[in-house]
Amino acid sequence: MALAPAALLPETGGPFIAMVTVEFAPTLRRHVDCAPQLVAPGALREVLEAALLAAPELAHYVFDDQRAVRKHVAVFVNRQMVRDRGVLNQPLAAGDRVLVVQALSGG
Repeated sequence: MALAPAALLPETGGPFIAMVTVEFAPTLRRHVDCAPQLVAPGALREVLEAALLAAPELAHYVFDDQRAVRKHVAVFVNRQMVRDRGVLNQPLAAGDRVLVVQALSGG
């Protein structure tokens, strides 16, 4: 995964890499705890895979055996639901926010 270009922090002069925030909703974290993750920008699939490195056991709750997002899981990028569960090639930029939730149904 390619990292975003580094900038310098004004306070310390050290490198700063702008990141994408990935958060898993409490309904998923009840199975496997995973704090919000900051990962390098890239395609949505790369970002999700990088975030799941912090809690690999959570991956089977998110992805099916074809590595598509499971039917009862919804992924939002900046509050917009991702419609294509299989491709996940949407490019994400620094500052984007990804939320992964367990989709609920019933009536």
